[in-house]
Order: sequence, then structure tokens, then C-alpha cells
Amino acid sequence: MSDVLNELSYLAGASRFRRISEKLQHDGDKIYQGANIRFKASWFSVYYVLAKAKSPASILKISAQIGFSHITVKNILGELKNEGLVSVQANPNDKRSKLVELSPKGIQLQKQLEPVWLSFSNTIKELFSLGHPDMINILDRLDREIHQNPIHDRVLKGSGEALKIIDYRPSLKKYFYQLAGPWLLRVLGGVLEDDDQFTLHNPDKAYLEKGGFLFFAKFNQEILGCVALKRLDENTFEFAKLFINPNYRKLGIATKLIERCISRCLENEATELWLQTTMSMPEAHRLYYKLGFEDRQAPSQMEVLKRTEKIMCLSL
Repeated sequence: MSDVLNELSYLAGASRFRRISEKLQHDGDKIYQGANIRFKASWFSVYYVLAKAKSPASILKISAQIGFSHITVKNILGELKNEGLVSVQANPNDKRSKLVELSPKGIQLQKQLEPVWLSFSNTIKELFSLGHPDMINILDRLDREIHQNPIHDRVLKGSGEALKIIDYRPSLKKYFYQLAGPWLLRVLGGVLEDDDQFTLHNPDKAYLEKGGFLFFAKFNQEILGCVALKRLDENTFEFAKLFINPNYRKLGIATKLIERCISRCLENEATELWLQTTMSMPEAHRLYYKLGFEDRQAPSQMEVLKRTEKIMCLSL
């Protein structure tokens, strides 16, 4: 029998996510049953929030933390209450709401659940990696995009071209210098370092031929940004020459380019992603910290530029 959802392709996107979710929850329930634990996979998110909470929480707060609807959280709490895993009390500051916390039984259950969660997490990681090594971040980006620009708004606006991050091809070579060159010349007082002279005019030889990658941001047929992913050795990369057209900054383009670098690193089983920067770019630093980069000393395989004042690394 043919798979109708597979035939429908993108039109069945929500149905495919639901089918996968139901399979994960079904198997999760079987795992709990096998461990002789009275717990349901559908309770996990709500229970986990309560387990980590330092004080009783309202349904509204729990809903906001996990992004579930108010009615979904309320129904799950009802099931948890029936199992004696949570206690509910009146909210002294708002008579319309209740405060919820784990009961002594619920707290005790956590000791049994944590080893099961660890095993389940490792298995899900292996499973998701079959789709893509960066699947968790891909889902995070998808979730964020839907939140910022809901699907019904996108449909009403029509099928305008979305921002795309594309790999290098020969016709894009000229844009690398057009985007990066003017900015670097201003920063360096009109004199480029030897490394910059070569890489800006020969990005294919500087990066691709040495096992690296080049990515470009494209929107409405315009190339608005670029970044180079330089291979340092078998297990580490460095991203460099990240530049965005000044007229299109603060639109999330830099984030998307860096996220593509991270995804490509994970595809190549890299363990670290490095970067070099100057102290004159505080906004960029905030972005790097947000994405998980930390201040570090330069590794031995990195060629540190004269202008570099700060070195950061993301452990993958």
C-alpha cells in the first residue's frame, strides 16, 4: 500500500510531524512500561518543567516555557494529578489561576525516570542523526521561523522568495570581494593583509581546495552576504570573512550563515568551530555568545591575523 503522506510531500508536513511524534510517544510509553514505571511520554515536558522549578508554577507559566497551548498543559496536569504526581493549590495573587508543583510522590519518581531519560535521549540522538547531524538545531530554527512569521501570514503574503543560504559556485566568486573587500579596506585603513589579498580574490583556492566551504545569502536574486568555512585540520573548522550588505543587516542573515557553518561542521563530524574577531564588533560578539561560542586561546593550527583581538570557539 502506498504512503499517501509521502505522496503529498510538503502539503503533509504537519501530518508527518504528527506521525513521527505519535511514534516517539508510543515507543516512549513502551519504554516506561518495560521499566515498570507508571509514566507517559506525553507528560514529559510538563513534568520536567515542574521538576526543575524552584517554586510552584501557574498553568500559564508552564505553557509559556514549553510553548504548549493552555488546554494541553491543563489536560496533562489533570492526568498527573490523577496519578498523585502533582499537587494543586490556590494562587494567593490571582484567584482565577492555580499553582502547581510536584508532590512527594512526583519528586521521588524523578530518581527512577532520569536513567530512562538518559538512555532514551542517546537513542533519539542516533535516530535524529540519520536525518541530519544538526537536526535539533534545524528543528529549533524551524520553530523560531514559525513563531516569528506564522505560516498563515506567509500564505496570505503569497509565495515571495525566501532568504536562501547557498553553496559556492563559480558565478558567485565576484560577490566575495564585493561584499568583504570594501569593509576590510575601511577597517585596515586601505591596506589589506597578505592573507586578505589572496582570500578575497581567490576564495575557491583559499578555502574550497583546502577542504573548506563557502556560503552565500541570496534573496530576490540578490547576493546579500557571505561567509567562508576554513578547514584547520581533520576535526576543526574556522569561519571567516562573514559579511552582510549594510542595507540588509539586523535581518538575521548573519545568524543563518553561521548556522549553515555549524550544520556543515556537524555533517563533517567536526568537534570545534573557531573564529577570530576584533573588539570593535560588540554586536557580533553578542551573537556569537548567543550561539554558544566561548572565549578561548588560539589553537596551534590557527593562523592568527594581525588585527585579531579576540578568539572564540564553539564545541560541537
